[in-house]
Amino acid sequence: MTDALDSFRQDTRDWLEANCPPEMRLPMARDADACWGGRSFQFASAAQKTWLDRMGAKGWTVPEWPREYGGGGLSKDEARVLASEMRRIEARSPLSSFGIWMLGPALLKYGSEAQKLEYLPQIARGEIRWCQGYSEPGAGSDLASLRTSAEDKGDHYLVNGQKVWTSYADKADWIFCLVRTDPTAPKHLGISFLLFDMASPGVSTSPIRLISGASPFCQTFFDDVRVPKGNLVGTPGKGWDIAKYLLTHEREMIGAMDFSSGGRDSLSQIAKRTIGMTDDSLADPMLRTDIVRHEIDAWAFALTMERVKDEAKAGQGVGALSSMLKYYGTELNKHRQELLMSVGGSDALMWDGPNHEGDQSRSWLRSRANSIEGGTSEINLNIIAKRVLQLPGA
Repeated sequence: MTDALDSFRQDTRDWLEANCPPEMRLPMARDADACWGGRSFQFASAAQKTWLDRMGAKGWTVPEWPREYGGGGLSKDEARVLASEMRRIEARSPLSSFGIWMLGPALLKYGSEAQKLEYLPQIARGEIRWCQGYSEPGAGSDLASLRTSAEDKGDHYLVNGQKVWTSYADKADWIFCLVRTDPTAPKHLGISFLLFDMASPGVSTSPIRLISGASPFCQTFFDDVRVPKGNLVGTPGKGWDIAKYLLTHEREMIGAMDFSSGGRDSLSQIAKRTIGMTDDSLADPMLRTDIVRHEIDAWAFALTMERVKDEAKAGQGVGALSSMLKYYGTELNKHRQELLMSVGGSDALMWDGPNHEGDQSRSWLRSRANSIEGGTSEINLNIIAKRVLQLPGA
């Protein structure tokens, strides 16, 4: 096995050296430089498109997905080798995708064969961009209280209602959406999981402006939207099971997003470049200590992520541990943003400028939302207490 893995490593190294454009080995200047794909995505450069096309054709945007669904068909050990070789050359992630992080795992578990063959290869190649239709004005932490309805019309559903905090709904091609198909059932029952095109008649979006000045979230409205019955994932009334499974992947994704993405400088690299060094060290001992402590915590968190993933692939599942990952990852990212503000000093307080000045202050403000999205920190702490630590109730 070691010889085979060594051979795979060398082949992977050779392929990456030959196929990863030099521009895709440079740190991203800002989060907006990430590649999201989709039918209307505007690539930042020809190199960005080339990198996505090559990795997508290889199946390495989703290395462990089966080949028949657009993946690389790699084993767990081979996927680790690929990740380490990408880190070695500081390659950027070729694709950021809710389809990969959230919908894909749910389709692999609950989708029909036709749905897997239809959607998963498009996700893997970055041809379709998804958004998530979960939260509603009256159904946030109590998600099961959702009211968006899907009325059975024989060969299709007629969807009416409203979602809120729909990330990038105005840029997405399709939505995976929780709807109520049986209003007479208990609230956790009677919920179904639908997929539909955001270009469908009756779908509209309205961006929500945040304190950061950006509008990544939207209100999303459905007015007599026709959705074919074939777009139902799983069985009618069993959408809550799919929703819970997908939430574990969403929380894991949110927790890991700022610590597993390639193409980004470490805190220490940014600090050295921004404020310089004395005797090969940062001059400010307090800041130096805080940065070192943070990077140690980030490495420990990354190792915990790997352990949980190994347990999940061994059949133990992630379950409630996703709440732990989401909560701790949220706190780490908020701390990182605080430290970046300290590193930047007064320059980090800028709001606008010709060369993306103001990005740091906006990122710092944006990080406040990490405590809310994907389940509030309070909700996740309750889950950790009850289902991970198994503490007695009040």
